[in-house]
Amino acid sequence: MNTFQDYIVEYIEYCQFRKRLDHKTLKAYRIDLKQYNDFSSALPVCFAKDTVDHYITNLHKEYKPKTVKRKIASLKAFFHYLEYKELLAENPFAKLDIRFREAKLLPKTIPLHSIQTFLTTLYQQKERAKSAYQLHCCIRDIAVIELLFATGMRISELCSLKAKDIDLESNNVLIYGKGAKERMLQIGNPDVIEALVLYRETFREEISVCGYFFVNRLKHRLSDQSVRFMINHYAKLAGIEQHITPHMFRHSFATLLLEQDVDIRYIQRMLGHSSISTTEIYTHVSNAKQKDILVNRHPRNLIVVNKG
Repeated sequence: MNTFQDYIVEYIEYCQFRKRLDHKTLKAYRIDLKQYNDFSSALPVCFAKDTVDHYITNLHKEYKPKTVKRKIASLKAFFHYLEYKELLAENPFAKLDIRFREAKLLPKTIPLHSIQTFLTTLYQQKERAKSAYQLHCCIRDIAVIELLFATGMRISELCSLKAKDIDLESNNVLIYGKGAKERMLQIGNPDVIEALVLYRETFREEISVCGYFFVNRLKHRLSDQSVRFMINHYAKLAGIEQHITPHMFRHSFATLLLEQDVDIRYIQRMLGHSSISTTEIYTHVSNAKQKDILVNRHPRNLIVVNKG
């Protein structure tokens, strides 16, 4: 008879080879399901509604709502798989109320003037490079930041780009997003194109060896952590006190496009969001646009009142 751990192993294989989920999702599933297995092993029935209910209560005591939501989703998907395989007489989630209020955290963005200062610092460091190694690093770092802001792609998507995914003849980038979904974005700014062309020429050999477009000094794929470290380094040099993360360039990309009156459905497609509701959070951040409308376009401005 299979144990609960055996079912978890089977499920992870199913997610990997049948559903083709990415390695980060699989890693999260392993962590979340192991946690439930450890919790339920001391209880009489791991499939019971009361056991799952007790576990969810404990999650709320230990974690923030966003993490709780993910862990519940992992477990719910697993039980759905067991139901599909007819290994469960009854799915405990069928009679569980798992809804809860989740505070909406507005995405943190980088002011446009700070992005300008950041990019200016990058290009200045390139001009001041004292060695070939420093120059090469600056050329790569400029290409990374320019592409990150130009496309609004996730840092994981950027670091996973293969050499063949960037066509600098047609200036198209093929991005592999969440759920193995592909999207094509165009690069329109000449400075961004110039930065990418210079980077490709400078690192042609390393790219050929590695296969990925962005590489490190060991000719391996550039890691997410390296990009975070690099952003912190240049933000400090630029005198920017705000803590900047790679994902904030994505948030800024979306928010600034909204403020330029770009239709939200175009932004949804560019960001690779499955649901428009995910993209709509950016409508709450466009305070500059809102202020412009209320100050300059409000109909009250058309009314002249005789106060005499």
